[in-house]
Amino acid sequence: MTLEHKFCQPETGLTVTDGSEISGYASLFEMKDQGGDRVARGAYAASLAALASKGRTVKMLWQHDPAQPIGVWDEVREDARGLWVKGRILTDVARGREAAALIEAGAIDGLFIGYRTLRATKDDKGGRLLSELELWEVSLVTFPMLPDARFAAKADDPGEQALRALALVFTDAVSAMRQG
Repeated sequence: MTLEHKFCQPETGLTVTDGSEISGYASLFEMKDQGGDRVARGAYAASLAALASKGRTVKMLWQHDPAQPIGVWDEVREDARGLWVKGRILTDVARGREAAALIEAGAIDGLFIGYRTLRATKDDKGGRLLSELELWEVSLVTFPMLPDARFAAKADDPGEQALRALALVFTDAVSAMRQG
């Protein structure tokens, strides 16, 4: 079995404070992604419980590269809306500093999950309902698989406290590129 990936650009969830703290949704339930897949509520529960029982955690990676961990997820949980994550980008790591700066500037605006499908059903259009997933990692990445979701970043300038909304131009540009 191979490791699969889903990208989520959480619509209101992912924020960065003080240049290193990050929180938001890495996956939204029942939303069809560009591959036609949807994640069912509860799909991560068994995996999260198994990780916790072994004292292991979901990894935070840069652009899904296992050779580039950039932080730690302090909390990963399911709620009614999706898979919510909270963690810290390690700014003592060069790539962590770069990631925090890129997020603050709006150049990086999404999350990507790496998982293995344990149970899924197909619909008549070839899409899948993913009902049980083994979650391996949540990465900070550039391109969304779930274009309806996005996040906002909070600047780490102490004088600036308002959340900045990131434009949908990015998603429109990706759609335009795909259409040719």
